[in-house]
Amino acid sequence: MATEQTNQPAQQQMQTEELQIVFVGDIMLDKSVGAQIAKHGVDYPFQKTAAILQQADLTIGNLETSVSTRGKAEPKEFAYRSKPETLKGLTNAGFDVVNLANNHSLDYGMDALFDTIQHLETNQIAWVGAGKKEAEAFAPYLTTIKGKRIAVLGLSRVLPNRQWFAGKNKPGLAHAYTDEPMLTYVKKASEVADITIAVMHWNLEYKDVPEPYARAIARKLIDSGVDAVVGSHPHSVMGIEFYKDAPIYYSVGNFVFTTSYNPKGREAIMVKLAFADQDQGIKTSVIPVKIVNGQPVPMDAAGKKRMIEKLNQISFDAKVDADGVVTKK
Repeated sequence: MATEQTNQPAQQQMQTEELQIVFVGDIMLDKSVGAQIAKHGVDYPFQKTAAILQQADLTIGNLETSVSTRGKAEPKEFAYRSKPETLKGLTNAGFDVVNLANNHSLDYGMDALFDTIQHLETNQIAWVGAGKKEAEAFAPYLTTIKGKRIAVLGLSRVLPNRQWFAGKNKPGLAHAYTDEPMLTYVKKASEVADITIAVMHWNLEYKDVPEPYARAIARKLIDSGVDAVVGSHPHSVMGIEFYKDAPIYYSVGNFVFTTSYNPKGREAIMVKLAFADQDQGIKTSVIPVKIVNGQPVPMDAAGKKRMIEKLNQISFDAKVDADGVVTKK
């Protein structure tokens, strides 16, 4: 895990000042997206969303690619390896931390994974969900912003095989196939944090509703101290649910990705989480985006209306108003 960062306020600053976190889905900087970057520069993928990303106090995404010039592709349908210079675009766009617990971080082997971590460090981007052993892979990213201690953990339930799992003395990724050691690390993180966010990679591709296991895991995470669960992997937007007043976004869809044959893969949401004090709870909202030539673009009024209608149809006990504000029914 990357070195802890601290952004402490002046002593006279009000402790109830709102803290804003933005989360986006899968970021893949290879294939056609890599070609667009080579043509237009590293900032191309984020030109239409950087203003939103940069305004947040903490910006999180799922890095759906290894970043290296080394390694041999795994024998799988899709293997991604992005050029190191592409990460500069994430830094410029305001990303603070990325999840590596997903089904592409080891596409080119362990050397490429460790290169990815090194390149993230060089670009001052923290990571979660991967490491040289279990304790590092499951460790949270910790930071203090506006007087609030925040923990972010990355976990995956979609890995090609057990060889990708981090072990006590084995490098790899943090997995959610079993309650342990996952919940022990979650509880430890929540004990030292005011706000704990679980970033999940799970569920089935191009579906609208989560798998039963995902709903069960989300509850266990929240029972263990997590304040919000935000997921990706399906390349489609899934419904929203609240459990014990904690929001669960089962999938926010893609963000920076190759053009999908399925229209669901060309629509997504950016999630905002706002924390002031415990009495007010979490305020959350969505910004619908469409993906055009690998670049996420906020939807126009008609597109936003359609996405909000879809979310209201597929969500559980959550409702989304015309401005994208999400509340319990």
